[in-house]
Amino acid sequence: MPSRRELANAIRFLSMDAVQKAKSGHPGAPMGMADIAEVLWNDYLVHNPQDPLWPDRDRFVLSNGHGSMLLYSLLHLSGYDLSLEEIKNFRQLHSQTPGHPEYGVTPGVETTTGPLGQGMANAVGMALAEKILAQRFNQGGQTIVDHMTYVFLGDGCMMEGISHEAGSLAGTLGLGKLIAFYDDNGISIDGDVRGWFRDDTAGRFEAYGWQVIRNVDGHDSQAVDQAIQSARQEASRPSLICCRTTIAWGAPSMAGSHQSHGAPLGPDEIQAARQGLNWSHDPFVVPEEIYAGWNGVDKGQRKQQEWEEAFARYEQDSPELAAEFRRVMKGDVPQDFDRQAGEFIRSLADQGQDMATRKASKEVLEGFGPLLPELVGGSADLSGSNKTIWSGSTVIDHDTWDGNYIHFGVREFGMAAMANGMALHGGVIPYVGTFLVFSDYARNAIRMAALMSIRNIFVLTHDSIGVGEDGPTHQPIEHAASLRLIPNLHLWRPCDTVECGAAWKAALERHDGPSCLLLTRQSLKHQARSETALTNMAKGGYVLKEESGSPEGVIVATGSEVEIAVQAAEMLEKQGRSIRVVSMPCVEIFEAQSQEYQNEVLPEDLAARVVVEAGVTRAWHGIAGAKGKTLGIDRFGESAPGKDLFDFFDFTPGSVAKAMLDCLE
Repeated sequence: MPSRRELANAIRFLSMDAVQKAKSGHPGAPMGMADIAEVLWNDYLVHNPQDPLWPDRDRFVLSNGHGSMLLYSLLHLSGYDLSLEEIKNFRQLHSQTPGHPEYGVTPGVETTTGPLGQGMANAVGMALAEKILAQRFNQGGQTIVDHMTYVFLGDGCMMEGISHEAGSLAGTLGLGKLIAFYDDNGISIDGDVRGWFRDDTAGRFEAYGWQVIRNVDGHDSQAVDQAIQSARQEASRPSLICCRTTIAWGAPSMAGSHQSHGAPLGPDEIQAARQGLNWSHDPFVVPEEIYAGWNGVDKGQRKQQEWEEAFARYEQDSPELAAEFRRVMKGDVPQDFDRQAGEFIRSLADQGQDMATRKASKEVLEGFGPLLPELVGGSADLSGSNKTIWSGSTVIDHDTWDGNYIHFGVREFGMAAMANGMALHGGVIPYVGTFLVFSDYARNAIRMAALMSIRNIFVLTHDSIGVGEDGPTHQPIEHAASLRLIPNLHLWRPCDTVECGAAWKAALERHDGPSCLLLTRQSLKHQARSETALTNMAKGGYVLKEESGSPEGVIVATGSEVEIAVQAAEMLEKQGRSIRVVSMPCVEIFEAQSQEYQNEVLPEDLAARVVVEAGVTRAWHGIAGAKGKTLGIDRFGESAPGKDLFDFFDFTPGSVAKAMLDCLE
């Protein structure tokens, strides 16, 4: 049987060789963390390489994702469907081994990491989801949700502010099944971190309420093993294991140097490492006895089989709960949700109430929430303003886990990344809220949700100058346009309660990416709709209003500006003009429709177009066309009542009507 060090060295040399062949990459972290990873994966991690999506597997996150060859080596060696050819193809086009781990690309990768610190926040979200689901489904003395979340992180993760946000909440909530391994090697890209990072990291996490296990020799397998045992015995607090390591351990001249962080070691250094570590095998050659020592398939299948037998007993005793567990882990909404949600939206249309869309969002939650017990919400200390908390919300805290609402505190970035982790874990549908202007704080996590194609719903209220007196610091101008630039993100800006219902329904039923709901502070008028318009709302853009006859021009608007567009069209109709009003709550979905449908809504020969949105105008020129006009705001706002600001910035029916007349001349 190979020694632990020999097993760990397989990681080191696969990593060195792959980075060298690719002529780029980060060998230092995999070499430094190899001994820690060997103990965790071979002795503690519960997983089945033959079924990477087994619901009750432990989750493993490599937050310092630049060290991706550590994870790829672990997956390959332990028996996942990741071939040696893919290891050799590291960082190449269309390989399963991209430069940073990517969810959905490589079997066994739980989340996309690379932007430092976010993996840690994802892990906190995974541990949150595990605890919520355990509370909900572990009934009748039977346990079907019972797994750990492990995360590796480095100095860079600890420097990022998101580690403070996520670490603080994890400690406050007492996530005892979360264990983090801090690779404390003292090196980052620029060199020795003591020049810019002298935090008492262990003390910081102790202050957060974590169990901290200090000064573990990360190259001593016995010390690592003892630390993991201690961490696993602590049920009421998350644990941080501080591992002192040497970056690029085993490289004779580059170990401990920042030069090994993000560049190949070079053939001479690798050959010298082979000699120094007594690794006599050629590049990419792993002896069979090493593979046998790493193989996790048999053990993983036994663990999963034990769980499936327990689940069969659970299913016999609690068939409805078992069916519900299967459904939520698959990510499906209830079978009758589409019909019930559609009926609720129709009831909103029948009621015809005027209200702010943030309030309309709460009304929708009142209607949809009872249908979706897996819906888990939260807000960054703005629950009352975002209207994200509804009558069926029960707050989760350190002592109460039979709930569906989380007070994330003023932690926008951490909140968004934790919600990503919850979505990745499965079994819950997360939605989180803040002001639209503060989406800047959360932007990279929103981007990561889009990159991973996961369902996460971002409720972003106070969406324009309608915020009013709080002034330009709180009035989003560029934010809607900026978020629309993120590929695979659906951005909804509904104009009333009915469109708000359609937006929520689309976001909840979406399986291939996140959605942002941009909602107003100020009250908006209900818009009357035909049956055709009610149907076409789901297409992202549709004809909201049109008098009989061929239209001379079209006004396109979103959100709070739709009622202004309708009033402008009515003014022009009194002057004998026929104007079409198009509401476009989701540009991305509209542009995904057939060209035939897009031409029906915006005929190519209808050149007189005015686009109205209370934000930057640049993104709308394509829809306005060469002869059209865009009415927006290309400067920051002012502090004044919202209505006064709409007048000041010329968002009035008269201004829109004049712009249309100019286009018609």
